[in-house]
Amino acid sequence: AYLFIRAIGRHSLGLGYALVSTDMLLAMIIPSTGARSGGIIFPVAKSLAEAYESKPGATAGRLGAFLMPLVYQCDVIICAMFLTGQASNVLIAKFAQEVTGIELTYSQWALGAIVPGVLSLIAVPLLLYRIFPPEVKHTPAAAELAALELKRMGRMAWGEKIMLIVFALVAGLWMTTVFHGINYAVVALVGICVLLLSGVLSWEDVISERGAWDVFIWYGGLVRMAEALGETGITKRFAETAAGFTSGWKWWAALALLLLVYFYAHYGFASITAHATAMYIPFLTVILAAGAPPYLAVLSLAYFSNLDASLTHYGTTPAPIYFGAGYVTQRRWWLLGLLASLVNIPIWVIFGFSWWKLLKLW
Repeated sequence: AYLFIRAIGRHSLGLGYALVSTDMLLAMIIPSTGARSGGIIFPVAKSLAEAYESKPGATAGRLGAFLMPLVYQCDVIICAMFLTGQASNVLIAKFAQEVTGIELTYSQWALGAIVPGVLSLIAVPLLLYRIFPPEVKHTPAAAELAALELKRMGRMAWGEKIMLIVFALVAGLWMTTVFHGINYAVVALVGICVLLLSGVLSWEDVISERGAWDVFIWYGGLVRMAEALGETGITKRFAETAAGFTSGWKWWAALALLLLVYFYAHYGFASITAHATAMYIPFLTVILAAGAPPYLAVLSLAYFSNLDASLTHYGTTPAPIYFGAGYVTQRRWWLLGLLASLVNIPIWVIFGFSWWKLLKLW
């Protein structure tokens, strides 16, 4: 984070892009958005706001009211860009394979998202800067502070170098799974073992990582719940009802309507996982029944499952953290979420669909 801030953090907008760049780099390997954005990025964003005497209340508009929603809105986009962007993406990929037989690998997911994702990461901060600009426009002290912190930290320690090497190897193996066939979980476990054997991590560090254990324990149950829901026939009946409503429509019209319904239905969910578990399979089934190309249906729903978390202050794990900082009112947060959706949806539909067409995915 300090490297990015030192490089481009002399302006409030650049400061936002620096934090977003850090989040994007970490998302390549850290699948917990709560740990990544809430545990790493948020404290840095808050300390930067406070460095410019921006605190909840009268001084929120100096910088904090700009940084907090910006970082969160971009974190949601980053969640959509990588299979490891947030924990339930693996669950979504499993659903897609069950219904269509399409296997979304790490590299395929990232390749499909790179163009619309980068465009969204550029556009959304610009939108927020235009609509609700911070009072503090120039932030040279932030870049200077980052330089001082880097100097104080000194050269990379041996453990930090090992961590960086393991990070690069794990990310590289995930990206090339299609060539070597090693399972993602095996790669992750090997990475953990290397860190343990080298002493970079202790066993106490592993067992105290509650977020990872929560994912390990609960996601198996969620997968089984989704399977049980399908066995009841509820999702099938829902799909048949929706298919009857869009009967006779062109596939692209049915796709457009159902994507919008799927996206804005997230107002009723406090979790990406809950939303995807309840709605991904039935909506995918309906869209496929309408005649939409399988890859187009799978990818659009997968990415929208993440992007729709931008709408509210409870959309996914980090949302209450950033909103709870107290810099932004609920009214403004929801307004920014709606405006961001009006930017993200056209970008991912127009440029995303075109990019996937260029890749010959549909």
